[in-house]
Amino acid sequence: MKHNFKYILSLCVALSFGSCSKEFLEIEPQDRLTADNFYKTAGEIKAATASLYGFPWFDFNDKFFWLAGDVMSGNMYYTYDQEGQFFFFSFTGGNAHLTSGWKGLFRVISYANSIINDMPRAAAGKVDQLVIDQALGEARFIRAYCYYMLAEYWGDVPIVENSTELVASNNLFLPKNTRSSVLEFARRDLEFAAANLPTSDAPGRLTQWAAKAMLAKVHLTLAQNLSDANSADNFSKAKQFAADVITNSGLSLMPNYADLFKIENNNNSESLFALQWMEGSYAFGNSRQANWARGSQITGNSECWGGGKSASFDFVNSIEQGDNRQSAIFMSLGDFYPEINKAAGGYRYNIVSTDPNDPNIVVEGAAPVLNNAKKYIVGSAADTGGKVSTGQATAINQYMIRLADVYLTYAEAALGSASSSSDGQALGYLNAIRQRAGLSARSSFTFQDIMNERRVEFGFESMYWFDLKRAYYRDPAATLAELNAQERDYTYQRITTPNAPDENTVEGYMLVPPPSPIVISASRMWMEIPVSEIVTNALLAPSAPAVDYQF
Repeated sequence: MKHNFKYILSLCVALSFGSCSKEFLEIEPQDRLTADNFYKTAGEIKAATASLYGFPWFDFNDKFFWLAGDVMSGNMYYTYDQEGQFFFFSFTGGNAHLTSGWKGLFRVISYANSIINDMPRAAAGKVDQLVIDQALGEARFIRAYCYYMLAEYWGDVPIVENSTELVASNNLFLPKNTRSSVLEFARRDLEFAAANLPTSDAPGRLTQWAAKAMLAKVHLTLAQNLSDANSADNFSKAKQFAADVITNSGLSLMPNYADLFKIENNNNSESLFALQWMEGSYAFGNSRQANWARGSQITGNSECWGGGKSASFDFVNSIEQGDNRQSAIFMSLGDFYPEINKAAGGYRYNIVSTDPNDPNIVVEGAAPVLNNAKKYIVGSAADTGGKVSTGQATAINQYMIRLADVYLTYAEAALGSASSSSDGQALGYLNAIRQRAGLSARSSFTFQDIMNERRVEFGFESMYWFDLKRAYYRDPAATLAELNAQERDYTYQRITTPNAPDENTVEGYMLVPPPSPIVISASRMWMEIPVSEIVTNALLAPSAPAVDYQF
């Protein structure tokens, strides 16, 4: 069953909510509801917080998240138009997708703030305080996650706690707050969430373990500034929070990596926080498949715009021989997927596919790097029992943090500022991930080993930029050198000489280096605030100083 409900909050913004998960609350549609007359029951509060897991995230997730996390980081090859500007690091504050990312995150924050500021007053005396505090924990976790990302993408950004008060006081032009203030704001929200969220809840709902996992990530981010006096303490706290989640949450790694990315395994034993998407309507479903799928043989419809997208040559070369994660991340020659195109017996990846009735008609052409995305590609409506629909709506969850991330967070924190480590517990977690991937165990590890493992484990999950940022805080020069050494712009071109090898062999193509290297400077480690925002508020201009937030 599908359920939609709407109510009007005191920001004077009409918010339409769709069910984030079918295990979430069912509520009858109502009209002309306000904060004062909506939060009368625990069920209504749960309905409001359910909204935080899906629809408000669409503008951020649709393009910006993967453009920043996969294309800009060098994992995905894609060069078209404004999307391609992320690949070349040529985007400016006028880029439409950058603007969508910024506005999308603040949109989610506005939803969270509406609950944080309006719900307790309206629910007081009507609903048990435990229910109120738990809902606040959900909303403050969501707000914290957004501010963590804003801090890592843009650095100095304005902190908005209560939009209603700002509008009422006509205080609409906020200054940028320092990145350190933004991360501290996120940390405090996460501390509250960890203290007030339950240890378990309905599948897909946040728990205290998600909050502690993100606290580990925030402290790890702070710790990588090795010159900071608090670096060692932050490494220690990151390790403690990660250990708590791993030891006490009851969560476990999925045995088979590829199974993580199947619709039937949404909200599995490894998932700590995932965006909850559903089929049916535009903006309520996950658009990754529409954006990334190679062709209609996979999707069963015309929403398949991934023909020109590939795992970059550099990313392909980062994968160790025998790593069984590869075929779950991207499709390459010969890979077979029984769950896709089931009616035809499954889908086998060929560099070029032609019409069975006319071999002169190409239905799937060669991708730039002779591979195409697989992660978050699940097949057609027929393949998934109706979980894929037009309107770019696929009911596959979008991972934001999962247990494997916590395992590697622990290992990175255990390494600390050292050059290498043989910590037994950290090696156990690192090698559990490598074992699942079919790789040999390590007897020690370095920071670069962790970065390499993270790059593959979370490939095409839009997380690699955050890893690169931590590496940058640890060693700016080395990270810039690594980025500038990436062979991200290498592509393949068909050999057209007589008697050239078959088009469905790698030997039928020649590797073409780029005409000039992509040069990435230190200034590119931070994004520009959208021009449209600066035009409205001059306090956001590059020359305007950032100020510490007054807590």
